[in-house]
Amino acid sequence: MLRKTAAGALARSARWLATRTEVNGIPVVVHNESGALRVAVTKELPGQRWIDVLTAAGCRVEVSQHPDTILSNDTIKQFVGSKCDGVIGQLTEVSRATPCRPTPPDPVPAPAHPPPPGPAPQDWNEDLFGHLKKAGAKAYSNYAVGYNNVDVRGASKHGIPVGNTPGVLTETTAELAAALTLAAARRVVEADTFMRTHKYKGWLPTLFVGNLLQEKTLGIVGAGRIGAAYARMLVEGHKMDLVYYDPYPNEKLERYVADYGALLAKHGERPVKVRRVETVDEVLREADVVSLHCNLDDSTRHLINAERLNMMKRDAVLINAARGPVIDETALVAHLKANPEFKAGLDVFEDEPAMKPGLEECDNAVIVPHIASASMWTRSGMATLAACNVAARLSGHPVWSDPNDITAFVDGPFADIPKASPSIVNAKEVGL
Repeated sequence: MLRKTAAGALARSARWLATRTEVNGIPVVVHNESGALRVAVTKELPGQRWIDVLTAAGCRVEVSQHPDTILSNDTIKQFVGSKCDGVIGQLTEVSRATPCRPTPPDPVPAPAHPPPPGPAPQDWNEDLFGHLKKAGAKAYSNYAVGYNNVDVRGASKHGIPVGNTPGVLTETTAELAAALTLAAARRVVEADTFMRTHKYKGWLPTLFVGNLLQEKTLGIVGAGRIGAAYARMLVEGHKMDLVYYDPYPNEKLERYVADYGALLAKHGERPVKVRRVETVDEVLREADVVSLHCNLDDSTRHLINAERLNMMKRDAVLINAARGPVIDETALVAHLKANPEFKAGLDVFEDEPAMKPGLEECDNAVIVPHIASASMWTRSGMATLAACNVAARLSGHPVWSDPNDITAFVDGPFADIPKASPSIVNAKEVGL
């Protein structure tokens, strides 16, 4: 049974007492109206635990109900107003005016033929953090593990700690990438549409013939936590050989695949193999399925371009649940149209939320709206981590020593949540 402190019990009751009002002209839902510290949250977040964390820290939590899906800088400034202690913002709050260098979670694979650098999406820029500073804010947390929408240097200049939410997206994101792989390879979405439009008149030997994954070759670009988790799912589930590119060897993953191969051999089955290669191009040429799990920065923007698409097998499957601009989406649309046996599964898009013209017409592409992290455990866990980042900064608690081990924050009794910020990406720069 979960233990409840008096503060925790009080926080739980606060959700039922939430009120709707306007703050600075922005419609909001307010939790813990009498809280002394004002925390602005730019979007409704799932779960209850994150609200408990902030209200137990004495925060008045104002959740924007603004009708715009993505808030502009001007709207965010209006919401923050002249007095605000902390903010939880979204990865999707992105404009395209100011260059920045993003720093998402997995290692960066440097391409053999890097494209010319260009401005990266950014919204939480120095100007916005300057506004937070003037409003008295002491903390900002992204509701995401990535923070390529944040000018961390600009935040540090104004002394604002920037939190993120690592450690809860690994399996959830890997599962979605695996789902996209199977859906694309076996033409599940095409077949579903066929049924819903009443076109099915009877079984045919050639109806929606797709790709068998069993004992084929899996390629991954970026063997960090998510890439490795995805690789294990496909290697174990379909006995696929693994070829991967990463600037740094993932020795743990290699041992895991080797041990699994030995187990298969012991039972008289073909052992799986794993090999790290020196270039992205080698992965593309060898693999039947290629899944991208790399950072987005100047070196990986348009990592997959027309030239590299043409290196891949005619009936290959390309998966992207990392960052949209890693793929030249216009080139991908052209490749999909010219090569109907080629397939793609996409969770992210170059100009998100927009798609490049023609992508929606490609039946050989499975496209979903950035839902890789959309399991309740992960999304509510992200909310809790973001809330803990802000609450700990406002309460003067330290930064957690290991942002990759955050189980105590998201699971277990409320009273046992550590008194710390789970992950502050610029802790050193702001003197924490």
